[in-house]
Amino acid sequence: MHTPTCAPHEYLSFTLDGQEYGLDCARVQELKLLKSLERFAADGEIIGGVALSHGVILPIVDMRAASSQRAGRASPESDVIILRLKSGLVGMVVEGVTGIVHVRPERIEPLAGGPDAGYLIGLARVDERSVVLIDIDELMSLSPRRPLRVA
Repeated sequence: MHTPTCAPHEYLSFTLDGQEYGLDCARVQELKLLKSLERFAADGEIIGGVALSHGVILPIVDMRAASSQRAGRASPESDVIILRLKSGLVGMVVEGVTGIVHVRPERIEPLAGGPDAGYLIGLARVDERSVVLIDIDELMSLSPRRPLRVA
């Protein structure tokens, strides 16, 4: 007897500190280069100020600083993922966008991250790559004072 499988889900993949991550493509409004955003307000370590995109003011979160102690200042060529979250629009600076991955739910392995890592969906094996899948709404709702625990 053939067991039906669920259709694959699309995740936008990106890199941070040498690890590949994926987030739900439905949350992505657009991809931009940092230099294409009109930025104003002072830069912080993780909160990289605010920017204007298509007439909308949005906070910029530098995920490179959140995931690595050695992240430097973002270059104008850095990739920014504009996200449509429950809390509003947010720009997320990453090392680089790597593409779209299609993952079937049964191909996601659980990750042991403890109660502080509820934003981790699991680990997907895509071809020869390991992609950590994250719930971006949950991750962006964390308090800036709480440390980011990456897989």
